[in-house]
Amino acid sequence: MALEEDPLSSTLHRKVGAALFNRTWELLDRPRRSREEDEEMIHSAHASRYHWGRVGRPVNFSIAEWQLARVYAVLGRAEPARFHARRALEVAQRAHLGRFYVAYAYEALARAEAVARRRGLRARYLKHARTVGEGIRDADDRRMLLEDLATVQ
Repeated sequence: MALEEDPLSSTLHRKVGAALFNRTWELLDRPRRSREEDEEMIHSAHASRYHWGRVGRPVNFSIAEWQLARVYAVLGRAEPARFHARRALEVAQRAHLGRFYVAYAYEALARAEAVARRRGLRARYLKHARTVGEGIRDADDRRMLLEDLATVQ
């Protein structure tokens, strides 16, 4: 059942979406999490994506899908990681978001395939990420991507 009238303002959707995104990162950055924290991380990432879906732009959608892919990869769940990585790539390409977002979507796909132990696809997506990433103009963004790619096992 779709909401006919959204009870939340655009401003509130943005604030909640950002807060949940940041909470998800807080949980991702922990070296150890309880089962309850893992579940909270999943829920906070999905809730963030929902709120950005109400008021965001394609860049917000791509980032939120990428974060969901990272959450599921960290939790060792290849299929949902793959699903959200594909969504991040689809949005980034369709909206012409630029090399940074496309390269990170490939990073997410590589990470998902690493979790699935599909070495060939992992290598292919890492190569795509590096190739696309070479064209990222901002040196700090390019460096960050390469550092993240180095962590894909």
